[in-house]
Amino acid sequence: MSLIVPPSLVEQVEKGPVADADFVNCIRMSLPYAWSVVSGLARQLADTGASVTDNQTPPPDEQSRGELLRLVGSDAMRGAIERHFGLRMAFQNCHRVALFDPAATDEFDEFVSPRAQLLNQRPEFVNC
Repeated sequence: MSLIVPPSLVEQVEKGPVADADFVNCIRMSLPYAWSVVSGLARQLADTGASVTDNQTPPPDEQSRGELLRLVGSDAMRGAIERHFGLRMAFQNCHRVALFDPAATDEFDEFVSPRAQLLNQRPEFVNC
């Protein structure tokens, strides 16, 4: 299961659209490790004024890795996170989440390029 959805949110969704804030809160509560990674990266961008930042620290365990993969594997969750923080998100390998200022198009395009993916390969990532 990707998210733990409270019954009140299920009732709300059954009646119609859900607000991004409610969806983001569900993500935050359901995927605490993944949330800590993306919110930490967003804080880092805000604090430093940089246009790009990424996580290169492997998750501490398989549950955490699963959270991260569920977050980045869902277009709906990624979109909500991007809208919430006003940033673009990209992903490589098993744990390298990156956030980009929307104006950092060249950096984003490079990060999501086949060249960058190939250069980011390591033997230890084969079965991550």
